[in-house]
Amino acid sequence: MRRILAASLLLSPLFLPAAAVASQPVKDASASTQDRRVSTGVIAPNLIHTTDIIVSPEFAATLQDDSKVVLKLNLDAQGKPEDIQVINSTDPTLDAGVVDAVRQFRWRPAKLDNQPVATDMLLNVVVKR
Repeated sequence: MRRILAASLLLSPLFLPAAAVASQPVKDASASTQDRRVSTGVIAPNLIHTTDIIVSPEFAATLQDDSKVVLKLNLDAQGKPEDIQVINSTDPTLDAGVVDAVRQFRWRPAKLDNQPVATDMLLNVVVKR
């Protein structure tokens, strides 16, 4: 037991410089200066409120059975759509009615780490007569 204690006392000065080097922060040139959030994924937003698409009766009579409008939009952290853009159009008159209706839609916002976050999305709207 005395030999182990004596060896520990004799070798302890050798371990102090190693401990000091190990406690220094590592500087990596490739590391980003910004903090990045890492997560397994974003929980998708859920549509909770819609409104009717309003078009003129004359236009509704000429509407095809299933007209599809594809929109690109950004949902803010409160679930309100912003920056709505028409990606695929069937008719400019229908697009205007669809965009006006989608502005009034509300979603339960996307979540990342249980915090609401803004997210981009594509929305396919199929208009039926």
